[in-house]
Amino acid sequence: MAVASVARIREEAPMPIQSRPMVSVHDVTMSFGDFTAVRDVNIEVGDGEFLAIVGPTGCGKSTILNAVAGLLKPTKGGIRIDDKAVSGVQDSVGYLFQQDALLPWKTALQNVELGLRFRGVGSDEREKRARDWLTKVGLKGFEHRYPHQLSGGQRKRVQMAQALIVEPKVMLMDEPFSALDIHTRHLMQNELLRLWQEDRRAVILITHDLEEAIALGDRVVVLSSGPSSRVVESFPVNLERPRNVAEIKLDQRFTDLYRDIWACLRGEVEKSYARQD
Repeated sequence: MAVASVARIREEAPMPIQSRPMVSVHDVTMSFGDFTAVRDVNIEVGDGEFLAIVGPTGCGKSTILNAVAGLLKPTKGGIRIDDKAVSGVQDSVGYLFQQDALLPWKTALQNVELGLRFRGVGSDEREKRARDWLTKVGLKGFEHRYPHQLSGGQRKRVQMAQALIVEPKVMLMDEPFSALDIHTRHLMQNELLRLWQEDRRAVILITHDLEEAIALGDRVVVLSSGPSSRVVESFPVNLERPRNVAEIKLDQRFTDLYRDIWACLRGEVEKSYARQD
């Protein structure tokens, strides 16, 4: 497949999606004093869609993610989740952070059930569901281990169980696997896809790793260099599911799509580095 044949869709207006929109980011500008991180951003994520966002360092990827989570308020524009305006921290959102977000003084079981505790679920029900989720992520028998007794991959599995146990409508992921070695990263990416495909939820992943974005996503959105970052283009990922993230990279279609997206992203990365000189 020729590079030029890969469809490009400019996202100056909300992206049309086949399923109903679960997340709508409409004309969002995020300013902090005189500094504008992102300007007039429009993104829609369908129910069950896996969206990956890439862009140069400092382009506002995390800012957009935190606005969707309700941790930051847009200076202009609005965000809706399941057609409800986002105002404050959202119970309907699960967040998978780059760094460990586990409480070191609590066991794996206690960490996983935290979200249910905050929602007032009874202790017996919390424990049962937390045990079920630890089994689901391959950690049966590790319930009473503390974070320091777990490997990096095991801690990431606990974090995934912790985020998914509350059945969020939207999963937000801020480079969740960047701290892992390449082999563990592939294992965790496949584990994530397995769990996601069981009960597809809307996902927004931000990453610096273009290979990861293509291997995991249904669509890849490219942001421009900052400040005043904007959406440059949106690329559909027409690769079949289920996927094995290591094997899919050997597919010629993957290579062609990578080349096409990188041709768009490279210019923004170069602009970003030029501004730092």
